[in-house]
Amino acid sequence: MKTKEYVQDLKTKSVEELNTELVAAKKELFNLRFQNATNQLENTSRIKEVRRNIARIQSVITEKANA
Repeated sequence: MKTKEYVQDLKTKSVEELNTELVAAKKELFNLRFQNATNQLENTSRIKEVRRNIARIQSVITEKANA
């Protein structure tokens, strides 16, 4: 999914849905870091992508809180 489409999708979700997606992304990041540490991760760029997605989710949550 492209970045703009992903952000638009996030903006349509409620804060509760965003929080659950944030928790899932953080779990995925933990698993990716664990796989990387044990040399089982093939696509290391996925870590960077997940970190940016977490930041995007947090930004949308902040926008909704300030609105």
